[in-house]
Amino acid sequence: MDTQQIRSKQEEKPVLETMYFEIESYSHNEQLARVVTAAYMTRLNPTVEETEDVKTAVSEAVTNAIIHGYRESGEKIRIWVSSRGQELTVTVEDQGAGIVDVEQARQPLYTTSREGERSGMGFTFMETFMDSVEVESEPGKGTRVIMKKKIGTEDRVWTKQ
Repeated sequence: MDTQQIRSKQEEKPVLETMYFEIESYSHNEQLARVVTAAYMTRLNPTVEETEDVKTAVSEAVTNAIIHGYRESGEKIRIWVSSRGQELTVTVEDQGAGIVDVEQARQPLYTTSREGERSGMGFTFMETFMDSVEVESEPGKGTRVIMKKKIGTEDRVWTKQ
């Protein structure tokens, strides 16, 4: 196969590249999740706005796991960041309390926070800043949030030399 044929094959089915990391469920680790995700997505040559959108969505997903899933108990939050072509996927997973009614939890202003300090806008922000948000949850077993966003345009794609 010559170089042109190899390049054509690669363009047909982009490779899935994945990074995985864990953080403990403490508020100060939310910033780490944002920064690590932003660093990963630099390979997609995002705009500043795209980077900020993803960082905001990650922040909301991680904060939900910390506040509602674990109530800051120091348990593990698992995060996968992957890309296939220009599509970025971020998955945030906890094994905490889970969500009894996912549809209700996705409604603006709904919160399970006992302190009443939360706005209940986490899922709304995730849905606003990402192209798609999927939520899988089971009470007592945890929650997985899968967020996707198409990054950039073809003329801005970074390629390896």
